[in-house]
Amino acid sequence: MAQYFGLDKIAQFFKTVKQYGGLKASLYKLYRMDSLRPGTLVGTDKYGNKYYENPSMFYGRNRWIEYAPQYGLEYDGSQVPAEWFGWLHYKTDLTPDKDPSRPKYKWMADHTENLSGTSGQFMPYSTTRPKIEPWIPPKRC
Repeated sequence: MAQYFGLDKIAQFFKTVKQYGGLKASLYKLYRMDSLRPGTLVGTDKYGNKYYENPSMFYGRNRWIEYAPQYGLEYDGSQVPAEWFGWLHYKTDLTPDKDPSRPKYKWMADHTENLSGTSGQFMPYSTTRPKIEPWIPPKRC
């Protein structure tokens, strides 16, 4: 009978709000991530990103990431390390901390995000003269 009137959805909503820490925290999460999803915390990477899973949602939408608070609203997909990228995209069902076959060598570089469009982006240095000169309008007298 509760399903008929949709009362189970209201109960699920209140359970989700409680999971996120109350109404204020839920509204902040909704502002930051555009959705409130109930799920279980699967793991956290060393950058502070949290990874969640909810098997009751349909395949392809049942795993997600909540980016670390230091990113604010400036988060993107390049901030996900490679080991968690594989789990998010169903390449493996084992999280990085439960997978013994993942190699970890001293020479392996640490994950860095894509810095294009920021002050830290790569700019090549060239000693050759440019082939195209910019047009500079003549000054008015």
